[in-house]
Amino acid sequence: MLRLILALVAVLSLAACATEPKWATDEAVAQARYVHDGPPTVTLFTVLATRDGSGAHSGLMINGSERIMFDPAGTWYHPAVPERNDVHFGVTPRMVSFYIDYHARETFDVVEQTVVVSPGVAELVMQRAKAYGSVPKAQCTRSISAILSDVPGFESLPSTWYPAKLMDAFGKLPGVTSRTITDSDADDNHGVLMVQAAQAPMPE
Repeated sequence: MLRLILALVAVLSLAACATEPKWATDEAVAQARYVHDGPPTVTLFTVLATRDGSGAHSGLMINGSERIMFDPAGTWYHPAVPERNDVHFGVTPRMVSFYIDYHARETFDVVEQTVVVSPGVAELVMQRAKAYGSVPKAQCTRSISAILSDVPGFESLPSTWYPAKLMDAFGKLPGVTSRTITDSDADDNHGVLMVQAAQAPMPE
């Protein structure tokens, strides 16, 4: 009996650590494709606990030939935004607002940091994000720091598992702009996804 229990625990533990790969169809990705008219940029989102400022999650938005969101091991989704592993396509301004609203609540703030890059750098980061694959839980910041590693302009960023550490280093990049988003929504934000999904995408 004890052996059976231990086996079940092992299976459940592996399931908890397993990734959940997703692969939207070519048609869905092409239909959702969104091109933003702003300059090529790389944006780091960091979710911080309001209690002590510790980091809880990291996400990366890249604006180049299209705009995508790399949300490693993230739980945000929208039916109008197709996903391939942890890359979301069709990231319109409305979807950016949804993404931020999902994470910002009474117990968490969201820090948005953006740096303008060359078109070539934007495409390099985008291709690395698309090729990275599904990210295991708790490795969101590790995957982003790996993607940005050795990219021109981002050489100073550390290889780290900690969202706040990457945020601090990103904030020291030349020309970076930053804002902090706060929200008084209740901590239980599961209903936010349902509300967002019910709101049909609007022309941008």
